[in-house]
Amino acid sequence: MHFLSKLLPASKGKLAVSVIGVLALLIFSIAVFYEISKTEVTIIDNGNEETVQTHVNTVEELLKELGIEVKEHDYLSHSLQEELTAGMTITYETAKKVTVAVDGKEETYYTTADTIEQFFAENDIAFSDGDDISHSLKDQIKEGLSIQIHRQFEVVIRDGNDEHKVKTTGGTVKSLLEEIDIELGEKDKITPDLNEEVEKGTAIEIIRVVVKEEVVEENIPFQAITKKDPNLEKGKEKVITEGKEGKITKTFEVTYENGEEVDRKLVSEEKEDKVDKVVAIGTKEFKQNLQTLSASGSSNKSSSPANGKTFTVTASAFTSSCSGCSGYTATGMNLKSNPNAKVIAVDPRVIPLGSRVWVEGYGEAIAGDTGGHIKGNRIDVHVPSKSAAYQWGVRKVKVKILD
Repeated sequence: MHFLSKLLPASKGKLAVSVIGVLALLIFSIAVFYEISKTEVTIIDNGNEETVQTHVNTVEELLKELGIEVKEHDYLSHSLQEELTAGMTITYETAKKVTVAVDGKEETYYTTADTIEQFFAENDIAFSDGDDISHSLKDQIKEGLSIQIHRQFEVVIRDGNDEHKVKTTGGTVKSLLEEIDIELGEKDKITPDLNEEVEKGTAIEIIRVVVKEEVVEENIPFQAITKKDPNLEKGKEKVITEGKEGKITKTFEVTYENGEEVDRKLVSEEKEDKVDKVVAIGTKEFKQNLQTLSASGSSNKSSSPANGKTFTVTASAFTSSCSGCSGYTATGMNLKSNPNAKVIAVDPRVIPLGSRVWVEGYGEAIAGDTGGHIKGNRIDVHVPSKSAAYQWGVRKVKVKILD
């Protein structure tokens, strides 16, 4: 101004000052108008609120002016083409990438939800109470979050003779058994292996193995051994040694699987020897007695109470095939070799041994045997079989001594 005042007259200097003042006022006025003409907008960018003034016309232009790039999955409260109005509030949220793996199958999502619970609801991801989720539903969504979901499924466990159906989300066979309190014995078998992963369709089988010690006793039957004894009257027997059964005691190790025997091993064996029964069979002939009786009968026939006499007796029947019978009579006759022989057992005091007799209903016979129960007027008639003995029964008959 000082320089111009020297060059211009005083009046011109005053004019210059006026022009400059006007220009300055004009510029100021324009600046003020420019500011006044801006649109005031509030923008919330991922939770951060800011009020801005702008001359742009649309939401898209404003975001570009602010350096905000809206991507496909981002949230924007207004359309990009919407015109700005004073007092408008625009909300923008950047979508976060979330990976969800359901039973190992991954799927990628983009979301602006705040929590996992909101994210599941937003994407209709449903689950049951037994499903295993790697995060809490209240956890916040973060960029790159990876959520693991293991759906619950049913597994059949055959435990010995029992069957269990259980729900699980996986893990190893061992962890599943621990979870449901199934314990394995030292010798039990299981498939699959305890370290195998349980999957849908896995069938677990437990074979319960029990090993027991069992003692088994086996009897060894003794034999009956006969020895001839010339000092014993023929037809008689005498037990020299009583028989005793032997015994074998065996100890086995027996393996059972699910209650059924699958293996048996002999562990030890002890033996107790048998003792055979020894029976003496008499071979001494009875002829001397017979001769004595015959001589006695022939020398005193008139005085013999039985000679030619007929009287009534009680008659039963016997057979040589009875249990414990030797088959030999007291007079040495072998009835087993001659089952049809007509022989009766008598009390020698009534009917002398060796006498020929006639028995009512039986015929002629020899008084060739005795018996412990044959006393007085009682006889036993020999028949070839037990059925014949039953048929005879016990009856009253007439007996006549022939000679």
